Parts: sequence; C-alpha cells; structure tokens
Amino acid sequence: MKPSQPPASDIAFTPTVKAIQSRKGSRATYAGMEQRGGWQTAIEPDLAAFIEQVRSFFLATANSEGQPYVQHRGGPPGFLRVLDNQTLGFADFKGNRQFITTGNLEDNPKAFIFLIDYVLQRRIKIWGTAKMVEATPALLSRLMLEGYRARPEQIVLFEVEAWDVNCPQHIPQRFEADDVARVLAKRDARIAELEALLAARDGT
Repeated sequence: MKPSQPPASDIAFTPTVKAIQSRKGSRATYAGMEQRGGWQTAIEPDLAAFIEQVRSFFLATANSEGQPYVQHRGGPPGFLRVLDNQTLGFADFKGNRQFITTGNLEDNPKAFIFLIDYVLQRRIKIWGTAKMVEATPALLSRLMLEGYRARPEQIVLFEVEAWDVNCPQHIPQRFEADDVARVLAKRDARIAELEALLAARDGT
C-alpha cells in the first residue's frame, strides 16, 4: 500500500506546533481540516485573480543560521505574476542594493509570501521556495508592466508548496489613495452636474 502524503499544513504545523495546539485546545479543529484535505498546494483561479490585483506584499526569507528577514515589495496591479499553477514571479527592482534577500536565498531557498487585502479584509499566506535568476528578455517580457518606471535588477521565481487564507478579524479596512480619488472625482462631477441643473431651473 502506498503511504499517504503528509498534509500540506505540516509545512507550518511542526510537531512542536501541534503539541501547543493540543495544549491550547485547537488541535482537533486543525486535525479535522487536515482530514478534509487541508491547505491548498496549487494556485487556483480565485487565488490567481486575487494576485493579479496585488499592489503590495511581503517576502520573508531566512539565512543559513535561521535569522529571518522580511522585505516589502510593491508595484502596480499585475507586478506579481502567476506563471503557472505552482509558480509566481516578479521583477526585483533596483533599490538600496543590500542584497539581504538575495544572500538568504542562496543559503536557504525556503521563503514565504504574505498578501493582505485591506479593502476586503483578508490575508493569504504562501509557503514555498524561491530563487533569484537573471532578468532575461524572455522573463522581463512576462513580468515587467509596460510603462512602469522601475529598473529590474533580477527576477524572483517562487515555487508554491502550500497556501492558506486567514480570517479577517483585526484587519483594519483601508483604501488605496487613487481609488478614493476616483470615487471623489466622480462624486464631485455629479455634484457639479446637479448644481448646473438647479441653476438652469432657477434661471440663475
């Protein structure tokens, strides 16, 4: 008989974590989740659609000694791309040139992406491995958005191993400034239109 695969959540639920869950009373809930199939291991259409709208995310790595590091990455919607159902990619734009993430990934390919949507108040956690590769014309044609003024220095390819969606509690609801500006401009135009109609009716 072929041995069953461990649940995808084992990437985060180590024996120590499971022991703590048992001690704190949540293990039965997560054990049930594991029996029902557990976390996803491939990028599904709903996740892909969410990723296409991302303007900001956090990439976590650790060096060979386990020292963690979190780096913010941002850009216009679509700068983080789904290349296939297991792979994400994005252009690593030229910045302060500390290369901490680059060095960490050379020593330790394990990585983590944290996505948060403040409008819909949801967060998505993605575990996997990542590597830096050369910014070839072929990759840049897939990952660089036309008209975006940034200098790509290299490319990050992220292989998804597992992902999960967190509950929305404690996420403050926030909106992008340009989205708010568009709504306000539409409102102001409507106000001006109504004022003009009133003025015409009153003959002033």
